[in-house]
Parts: sequence; structure tokens; C-alpha cells
Amino acid sequence: MEYKDTLLMPKTAFEMKGKLPTKEPGYVERWHQNDLYNKVLEKNKDLPAYTFHDGPPYANGSMHIGHMLNKVIKDVIVRYKTMTGHYVPYIPGWDTHGLPIENAIQKLGVNRKELSTADFRRKCHEYALEQVANQKEQLIRMGTFGDYDNPYLTLLPEFEANQIDVFAKMALDGLIYKGKKPVYWSYSSESALAEAEIEYHDVKSPTIFVAFDVLDTKGVLNGDERFVIWTTTPWTIPANNAICLNANYEYCVVETEKGKLLFLESLKDQLLEKFELSGEVIARYKGSELEGITCRHPFFDYGEYYHRDTLVILGDHVTDEAGTGCVHTAPGHGVDDFNIGMKYGLEPLCPVDEQGNLMAEAGEFLAGQHVDTANKTVAVTLDELGALLKMEWIKHSYPHDWRTKKPVIFRATAQWFCSVDKIREQILNQIDQVKWVNQWGHVRIYNMIKDRGDWCISRQRTWGVPIPIIYLEDGSPIVEKEVFDHISKLFREFGSNVWFERDVLDLLPEGYTNELSPNGIYKKETDIMDVWFDSGSSHTGCMKERGFEYPVDLYFEGSDQYRGWFNSSLIIGVACYGLAPYKTVLSHGFVLDGKGNKMSKSLGNTVDPLKLVKQYGADIVRLWATSCAYQSDVRISDDIMKQVAESYRKIRNTMRFVLGNLNDFSETDLVSVESLSDVDKYMMIKLDKVIEDYHNAYENFDFAESTQTIINYFSNVLSAFYMDFTKDILYIEAANSPRRREVQTVLYHHAKAFMKLLSPVLVFTSEELHDHFHCDNEKEESIFLEDLPARITVEDKETIETYFDRFLELRKDVLKSIETLRNEKVIGSSLEAKVKLCLKEEYQDMSALEKDLARYFIVSKVELVSDTSLEEFDTSYILVEKMDGHKCPRCWNYFEAEEMEDGVCHRCHEVVK
Repeated sequence: MEYKDTLLMPKTAFEMKGKLPTKEPGYVERWHQNDLYNKVLEKNKDLPAYTFHDGPPYANGSMHIGHMLNKVIKDVIVRYKTMTGHYVPYIPGWDTHGLPIENAIQKLGVNRKELSTADFRRKCHEYALEQVANQKEQLIRMGTFGDYDNPYLTLLPEFEANQIDVFAKMALDGLIYKGKKPVYWSYSSESALAEAEIEYHDVKSPTIFVAFDVLDTKGVLNGDERFVIWTTTPWTIPANNAICLNANYEYCVVETEKGKLLFLESLKDQLLEKFELSGEVIARYKGSELEGITCRHPFFDYGEYYHRDTLVILGDHVTDEAGTGCVHTAPGHGVDDFNIGMKYGLEPLCPVDEQGNLMAEAGEFLAGQHVDTANKTVAVTLDELGALLKMEWIKHSYPHDWRTKKPVIFRATAQWFCSVDKIREQILNQIDQVKWVNQWGHVRIYNMIKDRGDWCISRQRTWGVPIPIIYLEDGSPIVEKEVFDHISKLFREFGSNVWFERDVLDLLPEGYTNELSPNGIYKKETDIMDVWFDSGSSHTGCMKERGFEYPVDLYFEGSDQYRGWFNSSLIIGVACYGLAPYKTVLSHGFVLDGKGNKMSKSLGNTVDPLKLVKQYGADIVRLWATSCAYQSDVRISDDIMKQVAESYRKIRNTMRFVLGNLNDFSETDLVSVESLSDVDKYMMIKLDKVIEDYHNAYENFDFAESTQTIINYFSNVLSAFYMDFTKDILYIEAANSPRRREVQTVLYHHAKAFMKLLSPVLVFTSEELHDHFHCDNEKEESIFLEDLPARITVEDKETIETYFDRFLELRKDVLKSIETLRNEKVIGSSLEAKVKLCLKEEYQDMSALEKDLARYFIVSKVELVSDTSLEEFDTSYILVEKMDGHKCPRCWNYFEAEEMEDGVCHRCHEVVK
């Protein structure tokens, strides 16, 4: 007889190798054909709603690894909330306007100058839809669920119409205005930028110290003094019309080889050393005493533009930390300069054009020069004039256009602004009402709102939602609800291109007249809105448009969105509805390479998620995303992915063992939990603890904790303990033996629970497990139509758990002794061992397990003795020896001769018979 043929070995079609790249597309197609997403929604339609609003990625190029981290975690949240009894529609969105698409179109060979604005915008529209389709396909392949047939796009007519309504509400409430202010200006994009579109990089800049001769002393100075200013932007000197001092600081006049120089007294020694001069203080003044004095611009003889005074003024923004204490002030090129200039009635001069070139007003010697070139020209000219005291180079952090990566400048231009100041306190109050999962996020966005200026919302581009302003004959804007409502209606019906396709009169309501345009002359605004206004109004354009409550439950995006989408959505939401648009905000960090470096194409360290999917499968990429502490920056590399793949194999092999040992089991074979043996109850208690910890982790969005809890349980409890010793029962006992059915009952509950617990992350593997789970005759069509497992109640839970937790400590000591004998080559298999065990006082109650100890330790014999001379361990005194006896060829345990019958042990004899 072949005894192996009598063993009940595991049998399952659930393969050991995942073959995920091959299998997963089949599930994607199946879910699509079965319309599974809508079936899930239909199942939960009467349950409490959980609204999760998707922040729109930009529709250009393939999804990168940061996108996939973002989208996987969103998908995990949606699936978890769905399986815990919520109605969770998920509407994916895309940001579809903006400069990158304009640039992409032109790189494809489209000549912008040969097309009308409307035709060029149509090209952009078509391109954006192609990009959305591409990214959508990639996200679906990643296993994410959502209403991909009806996503929200910022270019959809209904979205644009809602955006006009939002703009109108804010404008009619006095929160939108047009003004001339210095704004971040990207000469590489030829457009104004918002703070959210700025990033900082270190640059090397020339810094110059310049002497301004005094003109009008106001009876305070003698007239031969020279104010010394300092700047890191020499090209702004042509626009200088003031020097700002701090009213409370002490200034001094020093007699030097280059005249009488006036600067901050506390900086005297270091400045003289820098200028390589010597001299003594001949006069001292408070800053407040010098207000109103005028100086002569160094370029006075370089054209009519400079025939003006440079006024000495006072401002609190002047510090004594660097420079000279005399701040060069050009109101057309800086926010502080502009604000203090407004106080003194100074004109915000801005002799720089859209491309960053100085204009004729800057003087013929500078006209046409780019600001970078002008830096040198200005310094050389000042030196020739004897006004330059020192030039040196410094390295400092400087704002850059986040798209082109080129430096920006401050440039005073007429722009449309959203007034933050009028609603600042209301916004700050709302920030305090929101739950910020990343607690530092509260501080970050609070400080941003507290300190930010008004939001520049106009852009000098083509591809975007036009600012819906029509000007009267006298140049004043029409801000009337009737006109805004008409424009919104046109946008909803025809899309925003109607603004560029129709004459201005056709954009006004029928029969509209205004006495300020007696000749019927009107003009439409040509600027478009900042794309952050597009996405920032998505709570209205998407969620309210589709009937969802305001505010929504959750916003989740990258940590850069505290200054981006979280910020713009908050401002617009409070402006329109008086409430923040979200109840809870969660954010994730950036994805870095394995060494912690930022990813860059130039460094060659980028990771393509699509290649990872082809190599490993989407489930393993999803497991990576939920195994890392995503709320901070995370890393990815080949080594990291190999580790994740190993964790996946552990999960898969464990579940395969469980399924394989349920091949002859059905629900009719289930044993009630109350009737299980204590060790089985212990496993049910531990399973319940995993379910409890799982929910706690998910409710706190700590998916790494949840994933690690499951992996640790599989490794340290289910596999290393229960599955290890129950093989002797599952393989050896008779198929219908009560003990075997008890163990299978435990495995049944584990299989059913874990395929559900794993399903938000391992979407494909969980569906495959569900397909191969044949014990449940009433299972749903898909794992995603199931609910998460219910908690498990066990009587005497604490007593049983405490007892077996302590037993595992004893088992650990015994296994150490066995391992020592194996290392010494005395035994091979642990079944060759017998154990003498003397329990310490606090472990005496373990003697109740005496008949099961050999099985639990996976040895052939255990003898309880009272011999403290054995090797001492924390729990007991132990001696492990080689077992002399006969090996049963069926179960491989060793027995005394009288315990054998017909060549096998008594137990195997009964089963075989």
C-alpha cells in the first residue's frame, strides 16, 4: 500500500505563482463586462453616504509613480468604506486646462500663429481628451474602481458654467477686483503665476551696493551725503523711486575716501571692511528723522525717465540682519515695495515686458536687454558713474516657475485678484473646524492663509476658462448678475469656446444696454482664469453639480496641495458657501528613489509604474503603496519592490495552504465556535483581534499598520504555530473526524475573513481567492459585493487568550532546545525528538495540555517531569533527546513497538482500515 495515497493533502486550483501580469487584465475585463462598479453602488444605495472628492491630476503624459501612490490609496479608502456599509460613489477627475497643454500642442507641430484662438483651443481640447483617455486606461489597469464612464473634467461645459457661477458670486460679493500690483511673473511662460505655481531653487545672484546722492536735505543733512542701498536684483534699479529706512534704527554718516556714506550704524564695521574703506562716524540719526529727504537717481543723465526724485521713506519690513538698513525700493517689482509705495503715493514703475526684457522707459542703454543681461549692464554702468561701492555673488533661494523651472520676476501689471483679506478670518476659523489627519497640515495651511496676499487669478494664456468680464465704453467692467447668468448659460450649452467664437455683443443678454456705453461699444476680457481656480471650484463643478452634499467627507492629495488644491478649494468654498469644502484632509508625501533622492529624468532615477505592473503586477504595486508610511516621503527601488514581492508571496502561499485544506469542506461541516477546542478558540480570538486592529488602522488611514498586522499574523501565528502543528490533523486524520472538522472550521473563518480584509489592497488576488473559495454556496458574484468580516465572539476570551499567549512562550523555549539538537546534527526532523519538560511554578497550569503537547511542539513524545537539573529556560527546564523507536511510515511520528500495528501507528491503522 502507498501510504501517501491515504493522506488528505491540500488540493486547490489557486496557483502558487501569482502570474499577476498575465491574470490581472482578465479581471479588469470581467469587472467591466459585469459593470461591477455600478453593482457595488446599487447594493449600497440606501446606506449612509461617504463622499470622497478626487483631486484632479493634470491631463498630460502618462501617470507617474506619485500619481499611482495617490490613486491606489484613494481606491483603498473607497473600497474599505464601501465594504463597511457606506454608499461611496467615486468620480475621478482631470485638470485639463493650462500652459503645458498649449506647449504640447505646439511641440506636435501646430503653428499657433496660423490658427484663430478658437481653433487653437479646439486643438487643445482634443489633445486633453486624448490624455485623459490614456491616463484613464492606466488607472483602470491598476485595479482602481470609479465612474470612469462619467469623470469630471475641467473642460466640460457644465463644469465651466459652474465655474462662471462661482466667479460671479465672488465678484458680486466684492471679492473679485482688478488692480495693478506686482505679481509673480514667469517670462518663460509669459504669464502671471499664483503662489501655488512657485517653487524655490538655489541660484547664484549678483548683489550690489549703490550710493545715492542726496538732493533735498529737508534741513536735516548737509547735502553732500550718500545713502547706501543693497539689492540682489540690479536690473530693478531703473525702477527705483524710494529708499526705505526703519524709523526706530540708528543710522550714521561715515566720512570715507568715497564720500560721506549713510547706512545702519550696527553694520558700520562690516560694511567698511566690505567696501575696503576706512572712516569715522561724523553724525548719527534715527531713521524717523530722515523721512522725506530726496536723493538723485544714479541714472539721472540717462534719459527723461530718470528725471525724478528718489524719496526716503519708512517701513517696518526693513531689518538689520543683512544689507545696509537702507532698502532699495521699486514698487513695480516687489510686494513690500508696492505696499509701502502705496502708503507714500509712489507710482509702481515697471519698465519690463512680458518676455522679461527691459523697455525703452528703462533708458536706451538698457532697452531690449533681458533682465539677466541687464544685471551686468546696470552694475557696469553704476561702476562707471562712481555709484557702485561693491559687487559680489551670493547663493540664495529664489522663486521659479514650477512648470518651466525658470526663474520668475516680480512685475506690476493689471491683473484680476481674489480678495483674501476680506474673508481671511472666516477662512482661518474654518481651518480650525476641519480634521487635519496630518496634524502639521493644520499649521501649514493656517500660516499660509494668515500670511498670504490677495490671489492673482488672471493668466495671459489661451487654453483655459475665460474671465467672464465685458468692459463698458469707458473701460469699467460689467459686474451684473444678469450678464454673468447669461454667460454661464452660454457656457453650459456651448462650452467656453463660445467666448472666443462670438462677437462681444453676442455674449450679452438679448436687448442689453448700458448708459455708460452710449455707442454700444463693449470689449471682452482676453485673460483666462488661473487653473487653480478651475480645480478649486470643483466642489461646485463636480460634487454639487452631481447632487452631493457640501462639504464632502474627505480630500486627499500630496503634501504640495496645502498651497495648491486644498488652498484654492478652501478660499473659493468659504467665499461661496461660508464653509470649508471638506470635513477631513489627508495628504501623502513624495516618492523618492531608493537612496532618498528626488526623482528626475536628468538623473535617470525615475520609476515607471507601468513597467512595474508588467514586471510584478498591479497588486504588488498596490501592496507597496500601502506598506509604506505614505504620509511622509516614501522610497521605491528594485530592492524595495523585491521585498514587497516577497511579502506578497508569503500572503499568497498562506492563503493557498488555507484554501487547499478546505477542498473537502463546506458550510454544512462547520463546527460552532462554542464547540471548538481551546486552541481553536484561541485562533478565533486572534483573528478577531486582527479584524479589530485592521479597522482601527483603516479608520486612521494607517494602511501600512494594517498590512503589517496581517503579514505578522500570517508569519508568527497562523503559519508558524497553527498551520504548522495542524498539518498532523489535516493530513493524517480521517476526512470526517471531529478534530479535523474543527481545524477546518478555523481555516474556513480565516479564509473568508482574510480574502475580504485583503481586498481593498490586493484587488485581483482577493477576487481570485474568492473564485476558488468553494465552501460557501451563497457567496456573492464578486468579493467586492461582500461586506467586511464581522467581529467574532468567544466566551472566556481573556482567559483563553492569556493562557495560550503564555503557552507560546513555553513553546518558544522548547523549540530553541529542539533547534540546538538539529544544529548539532543529532536529529533531522523535529519528529525524531522527545522532550522532557519540567514546568516552572508559574507555568504549572500548562500540564493540562499534556496529551496535546507533542503535537503542539511537533515532536514524537513529551514527558512531564520534576527535574530542575535540566537546562533552564524562562518558562521551564528542558531536555531534548533523540527518540528511539519506530517511525510510522504514514504520519512520520516515532512510537514504541507496542504502539505500532501492522507497520503503522494505532491512529493511522484506524484511519487506513
